[in-house]
Amino acid sequence: MAFEPIPSQPAGGVVFFERRELDQLMRLYGRMVAAGEWRDYGIAGLSDSAVFSVFRHAAEDPLYRIEKRPALARKQGAWAVIARGGLVMKRGHELAQVLKVFDKNKFSVVD
Repeated sequence: MAFEPIPSQPAGGVVFFERRELDQLMRLYGRMVAAGEWRDYGIAGLSDSAVFSVFRHAAEDPLYRIEKRPALARKQGAWAVIARGGLVMKRGHELAQVLKVFDKNKFSVVD
């Protein structure tokens, strides 16, 4: 039985997004701004995670946090979408799958 090594942190000790991940995040952000849902964002690179936060107003708490935690990559997935109250809306191994929680036609009203 062979084990794959856990991805190591970059030399500076900070986890951050790769270029293609930022591209996916910014495309989603652009769509949501055009729809009038989001108005501001923030990016943080921490020692154990990278966080992309989206806001309706800059002075409020973030509506959603999209987190990348490489330490969880082999367990429950490195990616998570977390709502304002701390509710984990979606968790997974691929960013594209996790971001599907924001698809416009996912929910429908039932009479």
